[in-house]
Amino acid sequence: MSVRRRRRIESEGHEGPDERWMASYMDMITVLMCMFIVLFSMSTIDLKKFNALSESLATGFGQEQTEKVDVSAGVIVPAHLLDEDGEDSADIEVSAAQKELDDLSALRDRIRTALSEQGLADTATFTIDSRGLTISLVSAETFFATNSTTLSGIAVNILNTLGGVLASIPNEISIEGHADTRQSAAPFATNWELSAARATQVLRHLVEVCGISPGVIKSVGYGDARPVAKGTSAEALAQNRRVDVVVLSDADEGVRQLLPALQAKAPSR
Repeated sequence: MSVRRRRRIESEGHEGPDERWMASYMDMITVLMCMFIVLFSMSTIDLKKFNALSESLATGFGQEQTEKVDVSAGVIVPAHLLDEDGEDSADIEVSAAQKELDDLSALRDRIRTALSEQGLADTATFTIDSRGLTISLVSAETFFATNSTTLSGIAVNILNTLGGVLASIPNEISIEGHADTRQSAAPFATNWELSAARATQVLRHLVEVCGISPGVIKSVGYGDARPVAKGTSAEALAQNRRVDVVVLSDADEGVRQLLPALQAKAPSR
């Protein structure tokens, strides 16, 4: 009896540890690297600010010597914000704004004193803002009669007093006419024509009677678009029927924008 010899089948499998997990791990690392590259490319680094911070920290710890350190802010003032003498331009603007405010306040006090000497102390209010000094009437008597450009007697006295002061200053002056909300009548088609005519009448008085140079003065009419009092009472209508005399500041734009904040901090007078 013959015995059939079985063939020995040798295993061809991998001998050693299974390293198939390495493929997934490497894929994950690649994805993470790509993600961080994208995040880095999306971020922005302000080198100027970084360098300013670095220099400031170095100066603060005594590693650098500098005479151009802004102590109030704790950082080195950039060169483009320094003038020829090494001063902070922001401080220069504040100083210029304070001087402009002082000049406008002095002009306001001169006008107020002149009005007081004529018994007209309570006939005007004063506002200092980014435009300059605005002088508005607050008298119970109106500047103009209804639908008229004829100056009232008190208006003439006030303008004569104002003109005596304003004729001595170099600033440009804006005469701004306003009307109340009632419909205008002939000969004025709208309140714009009425307010513009009133402003022109004041301008003519200041130029022809008070001697203000025509090259520094202008007039404009706002109609009833800028009321100062609400309602339709006789008092409200009288307040809105007015002309404002605005002494325009000749300072730079950046300086003028600082005036309201400085005025808010100034003692009320």
